[in-house]
Amino acid sequence: MTYLPNLLFLVALVLGIGYFTRNIRKLIRNIKLGRPTEPGGSRAARWGQMARIALGQQKMVVRPIAGILHVIVYVGFVIINIEVLEIIIDGLFGTHRVFAFLGPVYDVLIGSFEILALLVIVAVVLFWLRRNALKLARFWKPEMKGWPKKDADWILYIELVLMCLFLTMNAADYSLQEMGAAHYTQAGAFPVSGWIAQFMSGMSESTLILVERGAWWLHILGILFFLNYLYYSKHLHILLAFPNTYWGKLQPKGEMTNLESVKREVALMMDPSADPFAAPAADAPPPETFGARDVEDLSRIQLLNAYTCTECGRCTSECPANQTGKKLSPRKIMMDVRDRLEAKGRELDGKPAQGEEKVLLDGYISREELWACTTCNACTEACPVSIDPMSIILEMRRYLVMEQSAASQELNVMMGNIENNGAPWPFNQMDRLNWQNEM
Repeated sequence: MTYLPNLLFLVALVLGIGYFTRNIRKLIRNIKLGRPTEPGGSRAARWGQMARIALGQQKMVVRPIAGILHVIVYVGFVIINIEVLEIIIDGLFGTHRVFAFLGPVYDVLIGSFEILALLVIVAVVLFWLRRNALKLARFWKPEMKGWPKKDADWILYIELVLMCLFLTMNAADYSLQEMGAAHYTQAGAFPVSGWIAQFMSGMSESTLILVERGAWWLHILGILFFLNYLYYSKHLHILLAFPNTYWGKLQPKGEMTNLESVKREVALMMDPSADPFAAPAADAPPPETFGARDVEDLSRIQLLNAYTCTECGRCTSECPANQTGKKLSPRKIMMDVRDRLEAKGRELDGKPAQGEEKVLLDGYISREELWACTTCNACTEACPVSIDPMSIILEMRRYLVMEQSAASQELNVMMGNIENNGAPWPFNQMDRLNWQNEM
């Protein structure tokens, strides 16, 4: 029976990490539904971009209040969970505070963890108030109803509970150390939980052990639960922000990609030795689709963007089309791509959707949204983790224009003028320079 807690801990650890690994494999499989792509730029530049934006939070602190609070939660949550390594070792081998041999260094670590835990609690409460009491506009857009709203709140609740369990565990541990209880050797500094321990002064040793062990188990099980909750949550960006910023666009943000199929056609037209009437080879692959109708037509980086979206709404709050009451919300574009990708994943898992299947274009994202975009790049510039909603909008527009000839009336007039007059304006080519006589 002595080893029963260790065996139970091993089972919980294996199940938690195993289920997380299973979901990550599904995520990678879903992303690989997209088109392979080779983004430009050197590896050094990409590592630098990831270090600045994902690790250094460069774009997050552009908005100081939210930025500073996020840095506290980010740094606190990552550093505090260094203690998870100690918890895992203690859980597997039955030890207690196995790193206590570090002496003063251990005291500094535990003390720092506790101060950060308190700061995380304060930041989480302020985040909740900003969302639910102050009701900042970007958190109350139409796409943030239902699950997205609940998800954002649940994340805050989970983080709050985990930090409170961490401090409760330490407070009971500190009280047991002061009692000289067996197995609870003097180790660590407790600037926050030492104060909480005052409220446990009347408890017996057995009760304190029950509180300490209960908080310990709930803390580690909560961490494993949160780890697996990430896949279903917008908080997946905790993991994906790093690869997403690494693969983020280094080229000028307004630069459109050239289609290889179009480049080949142009090269063929410019080749005097080519036969324009030659039939394609019998084993030639089917022609590629221009632009994007569904998630398979997008690149893998764009699908990674969708999974990385934090739903923070900075893109939508900066979008001039959204500000003027148009239907477009860049955040909704990313959420729609992710929802459609998840639906495709369920199909691969043998769980097809009930009723008529919807594709990304028209089923999730309307044409009105696509044509409302001014291509100003404000959304891409505002995103704290290098997501590029505009590239998806442009690919879907490209499909409408090149596959369905369904451009807006204004674009059709302009393209007709270019074809007939060599310019976007409805003037004869011979009259194109008449304006200079009017100067």
